[in-house]
Amino acid sequence: MTASGTATVDDDLWSAIGDPTRRRMLDLLLTDGEGTATTLSQRLPVTRQAVAKHLGVLDRVGLVRAVPAGKEKRYRVDDEQLARAAAQLASVGSTWDARLQRIKRIAETIHQNQQD
Repeated sequence: MTASGTATVDDDLWSAIGDPTRRRMLDLLLTDGEGTATTLSQRLPVTRQAVAKHLGVLDRVGLVRAVPAGKEKRYRVDDEQLARAAAQLASVGSTWDARLQRIKRIAETIHQNQQD
């Protein structure tokens, strides 16, 4: 948490999640429980090599964990890191909700003063 009471946002984590292909990969891994670059590439409109690079990004930020399986690696979502990302998103959402409420009150005050 920061001094203002909001959770510290991990920019690398959110950069990784920001890519639509990586989000789709996470969805597939969550649904299937695990996958390899080959199995994921069969379900996505990108090459196996592109999938492998995306998995590398997700692995670096801790969203997936790789386990060697023959010539490939099997990837699973790291539930703890995903929960951390969800908590950050909730915190950021709450912060912005509060900011928007303040803006709304200011706008209402200005509008009310203009009517007086």
